Amino acid sequence: MSRSNAFSHRLRLLPWLIASAFSTHSLAQEAGPARIAALGEIVVSGTRSEQSRDDIPATVEVIDRQQIEFEQIHDIRDAVRDIPNVSVRRAPARFGLATGNTGRDANAGFNIRGLDGNRVLLMTDGIRMPRSYVFSANAFGRDYFDLGLIERIEIIKGPVSALYGSDGLAGLVNFITRQPESFLADGKTFGGSANVGYSGDNNGWQGGVTMAGKASDTVSWLISANGSRTHELENMGTNYAHNSDRTAPNPELSNTQSLLAKVVVTPNADLTHNLTFEHVARSTGYDLLSGISKPPLTATSVIGLGALTNLQRDRLTWDGRLRVNSVLADNVLGYLSYQKADSREQAWETRYRSATRMRDVDYSENTWQAGLQADKTLRMSGDWSQRITYGFDYTNTQVENLQTGLVPPVGEVYPLKRFPDTTEKTAAFYIQDEFIHDQWSITPGVRFDHFDIDADQAGFTPRAVSLSDSAVSPKLGVLFRATPQWTLYGNYAAGFKAPNAFQVNNFFENVVSGYRTIPNPNLKPETSQNFELGTRGRVGILNFEAAVFTGTYDDMIENDRQVSGVFGSRTNPATFQSVNIGRARIDGFEFKGELDWTREGTGFSLPFAYGRTNGEDRTANVPLNSVEPEKFVAGLKYQAPTWTVRLDAVHYAAKKRSDVDPAEVTTGVQFLTPSATTLDLNAQWRIRRDLRLNVALINVTDKKYWMWSDVRGLAASSPVVDAYTQPGRHFNVSLVADF
Repeated sequence: MSRSNAFSHRLRLLPWLIASAFSTHSLAQEAGPARIAALGEIVVSGTRSEQSRDDIPATVEVIDRQQIEFEQIHDIRDAVRDIPNVSVRRAPARFGLATGNTGRDANAGFNIRGLDGNRVLLMTDGIRMPRSYVFSANAFGRDYFDLGLIERIEIIKGPVSALYGSDGLAGLVNFITRQPESFLADGKTFGGSANVGYSGDNNGWQGGVTMAGKASDTVSWLISANGSRTHELENMGTNYAHNSDRTAPNPELSNTQSLLAKVVVTPNADLTHNLTFEHVARSTGYDLLSGISKPPLTATSVIGLGALTNLQRDRLTWDGRLRVNSVLADNVLGYLSYQKADSREQAWETRYRSATRMRDVDYSENTWQAGLQADKTLRMSGDWSQRITYGFDYTNTQVENLQTGLVPPVGEVYPLKRFPDTTEKTAAFYIQDEFIHDQWSITPGVRFDHFDIDADQAGFTPRAVSLSDSAVSPKLGVLFRATPQWTLYGNYAAGFKAPNAFQVNNFFENVVSGYRTIPNPNLKPETSQNFELGTRGRVGILNFEAAVFTGTYDDMIENDRQVSGVFGSRTNPATFQSVNIGRARIDGFEFKGELDWTREGTGFSLPFAYGRTNGEDRTANVPLNSVEPEKFVAGLKYQAPTWTVRLDAVHYAAKKRSDVDPAEVTTGVQFLTPSATTLDLNAQWRIRRDLRLNVALINVTDKKYWMWSDVRGLAASSPVVDAYTQPGRHFNVSLVADF
């Protein structure tokens, strides 16, 4: 069956699901109002204001604090391992000083429905996070987070540009930090929690303390400090050679420290101020044994290779809420934030009879963000009302990079910049109008963005270019509450992603080696048009969600495409440039839910989730290699008053040859990940009301398997395929105490 026919077949299944919903209406009524209310979750990312997840006409995933603790989720890779059509790439650290970037970016960032990198918008408390930066051998990922500071994670699948602007082409991941109120229930004036844990997949220890209190009736505070010390991510490689034959992981040591401080001031019932300081720092050292040369040695053979990467992010944010009850607004929200993010990699290479080489690469983003938002609810004729949300966002980011070192390659001179220091500015106005009826919600919205990329000309050759452009991102969501237990929804959303400083002004030239990269002043924003249809239902013991989606993407930016010349020629060097060339189409479906027999906190449940995405590069008529194979998750959970145990089976489908663009592999053919099913066992013992022990046995059967995103570009004939395997059987444990 072709991809288009398969997708049409899935679309035809949706009316059947809807018909099934109405035919089982009587069963759903037996669930009762209390049970239905308990299933609701309040999220903020879907509409920029607090709203029930069931009332949002889009697919939303929520990972709350209880799940983070029970599943012992320590990083962003752990967070999405059971979510269909979402993944995080983490290739093994196998890179050299000046060649290869495999694993340099660690947990590189999120992939949502087949798109990754900077096409996924990352935020913390609604504040935009730094982008990834990749050029040649340099690569910095986006893992500026410590989940010990996080209360919950909200993932919006599909474009969010109508609310949040650029970079929301594929979706949004919003990290919501911990709040004082989470520890001050039932009249408490002081509370908190402490935890310590061990992870077997990287032989790491984590620990942290969070304290919250009330200084007065109007002032509350929170301080959370966390730290971890981890080693290399284990795999199932068995060759420990100190050369390129090595398949065991390279030795690695990472230290993370984080701090979150909050003060919440509520002078009266109508006004709230929040002041937040967040600090995350991570230092990782690598002993890159796989980069050591094999005998016989020459003068330039590598006999020692190491690297040190430092990531640090500091954020200071004020946000406030004022209830005004005026003609123009019921509530006004504002925020002002400054964020400084720095990434640095130092790499050194000891050679047999040649001078030691060293490279020192810096990338930084210093960002001011500000915004003002208002909402107004109006009564209309009949049973209709409308809630208007409108606002203004402003972002100003100073982006800088620098490369220095010792013994540069022939044809290069240190220090050098890949692109000039650049100021990126965005100003935007958005409005969303939700028409609400007892059964209907109709939500049109639009956002107008204007962006400027202003390059600093000082000391940069050739002359850098600046770029200005605008984008309009409309959306329309429709939600129909067929019954109290059944909801149908559909949405249309446009997305866009502005080019960044590196893509516009990337310049590098090596006359001796005969190649160069040049700026492109004519880059246009990437754009998309996306549609989604879905349903949510509760039928007796069953609750589930199903969705189908499709989208077209235009003017996709391809970095470093060869546009002219011959590699190695000094008179006609190979010339590379970022260009608008890509057109893509992505479609797929998702289905998830749970059969729940628990009553009064005791009983069995069966959670499940399944998702599949298809993608095609319509410019070259080849598959999109960024699309992950389908994933199916099924669990068996038993819950009692003092303990919970859960067994999960995760099935990863094989990557098919017909779903791969072979051009990504320069020699040979692409390695295809085989299908695999893993078993994970998690348990929690609630020793006391304020003390919990969490234990887990991951990959119970010690299954050898690979993740597709980690092996892209790896040839099937590679002798080190096992270096890319996932961890085998391992044990996790943590102890959490509340006070």
